[in-house]
Amino acid sequence: MERRTLHPRDGWQAKVEALGLIWHTADGRPYWDEGTCYAFSRAEIAEIEGATAELYRLFLEAGQAILDKGLLGRFGIPDYCHKAIRDMWNEEPPALNHGRFDLGYDGKGPPKLFEFNCDTPTALLEAAVVQWDWKEEVFPGLDQYNSLHDKLAAKWKDIAPSFEDCVHFAHIADEAGEDTVTVAYMRDLAERAGLETVPILMADIGWDGTQFVDMDLRPMSGIYHLYPWEWLVNEAFGRNAVATMEETAWIEPIWKMMWSNKAVLPLLWEMFPNHPNLLPASHAPLAGDYVKKPLLAREGANIEVRRGGATEAATGGDYGEEGFIYQALYDLPGEGEKRPVIGAWIVDGEPAGMGIREDGPITGNAARFVPHVIQG
Repeated sequence: MERRTLHPRDGWQAKVEALGLIWHTADGRPYWDEGTCYAFSRAEIAEIEGATAELYRLFLEAGQAILDKGLLGRFGIPDYCHKAIRDMWNEEPPALNHGRFDLGYDGKGPPKLFEFNCDTPTALLEAAVVQWDWKEEVFPGLDQYNSLHDKLAAKWKDIAPSFEDCVHFAHIADEAGEDTVTVAYMRDLAERAGLETVPILMADIGWDGTQFVDMDLRPMSGIYHLYPWEWLVNEAFGRNAVATMEETAWIEPIWKMMWSNKAVLPLLWEMFPNHPNLLPASHAPLAGDYVKKPLLAREGANIEVRRGGATEAATGGDYGEEGFIYQALYDLPGEGEKRPVIGAWIVDGEPAGMGIREDGPITGNAARFVPHVIQG
């Protein structure tokens, strides 16, 4: 695992915009950073791929245990959602079943799980398409661990017959455009699979008394939502969404609330203590150095890194009322804001590639996405 410094391509901004990545610069700094790349050996890639498949297996077991042992209350999930989560887990409605495991990895020891972004995962277009296009131009003779685009396209084709009507693609009007980019990419994949798609903002979804409708009063029988379930179920129409799941298929399904909630991390450690791909985690502070994380935080918000009994780094935000978990500190390789976190993707149970984000000790929304190649 080698970090390399490169010269960005001339006109790289226009090149990534042509692929749909309009959100490539933040506060005057590149978010898409092709002035850096990481080179991995095939053995290292095999280790990351194997860890991804193994972690998915652990999450399947954890999901079943949560339901069998009645642990949803530990996750702070509203009681009225519990039956729907159980039903959707058992019925397996049409879904992409995709997500991004955030991993610590230094090439010296096994990859370690930080968390699983599987409800509304972003950094998708850049991982699936943009970094591959970069590799083809800059390093055409090298390979890349990346089957994400093909696997997502195949999964959309697989579930397309489940939808007799169109699929609506919903998200918030995010100022940065990150959500817009992700949803536009997903819409393109769905249309290539033969589906009719309709874009809509979450705020514009209506309820006619019996079903969800769009701005033209068209019924919404399938909704891809880049909007967290923990937000959705606390909206005014949250109970309507839960009550009409047999009529409206939500992608991804509500059972993802179990996996995207960081309360799953202590449970995994309870079920699989000392597993090589897990870090010790608990609902109470740990001995030694640790990271304090809210159950539902996003973009690195409200996280505290504790080392030697003192706070080494901390971020603000609006999370924390839902509770915290404590996870053993993993020392990322690199220094300063050059510390990489591996985003290992999975689609329907199959490892599908990775993306890398660089930041300081806490990976936040200012992290830079850097591409990778396989050498040798």
